[in-house]
Formats: sequence, structure tokens, C-alpha cells
Amino acid sequence: MTNDWWKNETAYQIWPKSFMDSNGDGIGDIRGITSKLDYLKDLGIGILWISPFYPSPLADEGYDISDYYGIDPRFGTMEDFDELISEASKRSIHIVIDMVLNHCSDEHPWFRKACEDPDGPYGKYFYIMDREGDRLPSNLRSYFGGPVWEPLPGHPDKVYLHLFHKKQPDLNWENPELRAEIYKMMNWWLDKGVSGFRMDAIINIKKVLPFHDYPADRDDGLASVQQMLTEQTGILDFFREMKREVFDKHDTFTVSELFNYKPEDLPALIGTDGGCFSSIFDFSTELCGKSPDGWYHAKPFLTADEYRESVFNSQKAIGEKGFFSNIIENHDEPRGVSHYIRQDLWGARSKAAKKALAGTYFLLRGIPFIYQGQEIGMENISIPSIAQVDDVETLNEYRTALAAGLSEDEALQAVAPFSRDNVRVPMRWTEAPDCGFTTGTPWTPLYASPENNVEDELQDPDSVLNFYKKLIRLRGNEEYWDVLTNGEFLAYNEGQSNIISYFRWNGICTLLIMANFQPECQNIELPDEGKHYEVILTNGAPLHIYGNTATLLGWQFAVVQVR
Repeated sequence: MTNDWWKNETAYQIWPKSFMDSNGDGIGDIRGITSKLDYLKDLGIGILWISPFYPSPLADEGYDISDYYGIDPRFGTMEDFDELISEASKRSIHIVIDMVLNHCSDEHPWFRKACEDPDGPYGKYFYIMDREGDRLPSNLRSYFGGPVWEPLPGHPDKVYLHLFHKKQPDLNWENPELRAEIYKMMNWWLDKGVSGFRMDAIINIKKVLPFHDYPADRDDGLASVQQMLTEQTGILDFFREMKREVFDKHDTFTVSELFNYKPEDLPALIGTDGGCFSSIFDFSTELCGKSPDGWYHAKPFLTADEYRESVFNSQKAIGEKGFFSNIIENHDEPRGVSHYIRQDLWGARSKAAKKALAGTYFLLRGIPFIYQGQEIGMENISIPSIAQVDDVETLNEYRTALAAGLSEDEALQAVAPFSRDNVRVPMRWTEAPDCGFTTGTPWTPLYASPENNVEDELQDPDSVLNFYKKLIRLRGNEEYWDVLTNGEFLAYNEGQSNIISYFRWNGICTLLIMANFQPECQNIELPDEGKHYEVILTNGAPLHIYGNTATLLGWQFAVVQVR
């Protein structure tokens, strides 16, 4: 077992456009992030993942990059970024940046040159195919809806591939010249001082060639990209080359967005002895309850039992093969407290319920990630009109719902719980109308509830924010850091409804983590009557233990050391 520096850190994701605005233009920026480093240090953050800040036309909010070496003027300058790295280093915070390598922007010079000369060297940086009449090279459906093929600008007889937005042409990873350019760029950022990368949509870089049709899975006659990924082979060759050419040359932390990996590939992907990446996100709970038909057919929230089954299966599958990165929300998912807590139960929005969810996911085996605002219990927003929606994926899912026969109001209500706008609104620093985020007019008309803000929660010892601090300090405690980092996960009491409980164990220390996800109290039978049970953390009221029975109040969470 290696002891890499990142294993015991807590990571925090920033959506720069909505985190903190330093110049009053209504858009968050890099200097705004720098101004909040003391807040993040006090919280206990050791890894700071910053979503894209590169130059971009923002067709997909920055995941369409037009210059991999630059800083979008909206967010500041390269000097601002250098200052951020320097100031973060002084606080022992490692900067991790997004690497979007499946596609670039159609405004990137590579693609513009490919349009000028499709048969030239830059044409081979993309998947550009001849068009045979109305027939496309395949019937795959873009992640954002519609065919993955688009006419090449200036060349009506040719089409190019885009698995995402049409302004995000896919890069041709079969071309070694492209790969060399990418590795050069990644090494440049590492030499500049970043500590690693979050690898966006990385499973998609390997295509199944030659392109061909798949069985249609909707009335549009198209097929999900997932069908191609199921057939995919050979992607590990790209990952191993990237590791050799980039990661092994630096002390790099990498976390990958891999929804569709094959379970048998886990050791090769994140194995402790030579895995390609440091970690991958565990998306098992995010996928639970989803539907291939679209958001309108998905479950707006999960029950505690569904969440438990999903995350326990995931923890059992990985065992000690490697390290997951554990989340309950990010820039692509709704607020965790709105999705993983049954909103029809009394107390679902209480501090106790939010802290119970926080403790449950945070102490699983793996690296805990916090998304901005999660630490203060921010919830999904109210979306009054589809006209106010900014997210391209939400707009596509809205159209899908309408095509399925829903009314406009029904379609909005169906997609709102999953909209990425839920988590992309300004961070609430204060209860002021501008959220304390800007002195100008925020870039979006959508706002989160003023009930959750940093200023108030810092002053409340019982707040969700201060509970996250306790969790981070517990994970870093000298007595518990090894069991909570390297210790095994052992599921416990899996058959009791609305109870999530598990052990963390390393042969020396045993911790029992328990949470009750209902308003009514429940008893949990503890495994050994002769043991001594020491309560080391709760989310509020004291935990009562009589003999070998623990009584959990409604929404109560507790960590107990078994001696």
C-alpha cells in the first residue's frame, strides 16, 4: 500500500463563474477564489479542483475550450492564476484543474485549420468523414440530443463528430500527433505548479471504428452513445501512455470522470500498484434511479435504502483495489440534500438531516469531495421558467420531455430537480440579495435560498458548515486518520429500512458509522454486548446506548469507536 500525499486530503470543487466575484462585473473570477483561500484553509481543504477557466465561447459553460494554454478574460489573467497557485501553496492547498480532452471548441485554432483544409494535418486532429447523401456515418445520439454528426463548416460534403454539443468537436485520439500535443500541454500546466487534473468525460476518447449504426432506442431513430462505449476496447492503451508521458513525470493527483468503466478494469484504472489514475469518482448513486428515456422518466430523489444499496455495492466492489472519490453533488448533479433525502418526510430540510447525509458519505473509504455550497447545505433552486435556464443539457431534456407528450409546465417540473443550474448559481456568502458574491449584477437571474449562507453558519456552532469542519478534522485526527483513509469498509445491518450503518476497520481501530434517515427514532442492535462503545461524534443530540442497543433519534448520525 503506497502512502500518496492525496489520500488523506479533503477536496473542494469550485465553479469559478459562481464562486466569488472580485471586480463587480457579476462573474466569479480567479482573484475571487484567491480571496477565499483562508476560508477554505479554515474549512480543512487540501485539494482545490477548479472547473474550466480557459478561453471559451461557453457553449457548454467552459467545457468547450478554445485555448488550452490561456485564461478566459472573464476570469482574469495568467498572473492572477500564478498568484492563486502561490497563495494556495502557502496554505498547503493543492490546485487541481479540469482537463477536457475528448473535445475542444469549434473556435479552437486546430478546428479552424481543419475547416480550412480537411485533408491537411489538422483535419486528422478530428473525426471528419465524407457524407454520402443523407446517410451519416452512424446513428449515435449526442449527449445533448440530436445526431453526433454535423456538417463541416465550408464543406457540405463532409461531417464531423461531436459526442456533446455541436460546438465541441471530438478530438481524434488515434492520431499520435494530437496525443503528443495534449501531453505537452498537460506537462506545461504541471510545470507551472498545478498538482493534478480532473479528467473530464475521459471514457469517450476511444471510439469504436469503423463507425456504424446501433439499434435505435428512441423514436428519433438514434442510439445512445452508451451502446458504443459498451463495445469499446483498447482505451487502457491511451491511459497507460498518458500516465507514462505525463503523470509519472510529476507527483500528480488525477481523478477521472468514468461513468462506463468495466469492473474488471478497476485494478488497471486505479489500482494501488500502478493504476493509470489516482482515483475515479463513484457515480453509482448518481446513476441510480435514472432512465434511458430521459430526466422526465427518472426518480427526483432516492430513498435511504436505495442510496445504501447503491453505495454499499460500490464500496464492496472496489474493496482495497484502489480509491474512489466520493461525492453527493458536483457541477453536473443536483444538490445532494435535495436528491438523496426524501423530501416528503418531516425534517428532510433540517440541519440534522443534512448533517446525517454529510457524515454518511464523507467517512466512506475514498477521498471526500465537497462542491461549493454543499458545506452550508445549499438546496436545489426554484426555476420559475424555462426561459431562465442556462444549462444546455436541461434545455435538451426539456425538449425530450415535450416530445414524450408532457405539457410545458409538466416538462419544466420534470427536469427542474436534475438541472445543472441547481448547483451553478452564485455561492451564498451572506443573506444579502447579491449573496455577498458580487457588488454588481450576478450573471444569472436564478438564486439559491438565503436561508443557507456562510456568514450565518460560521457563527452557529450547530451549523452544517461547522459539522463539515468536524468531519474533516476527524478524518485528519492522529488517532483515526489511518482507519478512515486505509481502513476497510464493512457493511452492517443492511436490512433495516432507513438505516445506513457500516464499519471502518484497520485491525487496530474499529469505527461504527450510523445514521437514521427518518423522523422517527430507531434502535440498532450493536454486534457485541461485551464491547465498550465510545461515541466520538454526533450531528447534534447525544447518542444513547443501553447494553448492545443504540437508539438513534430521527435524522441522527453518530460515529462510535468499538473497543
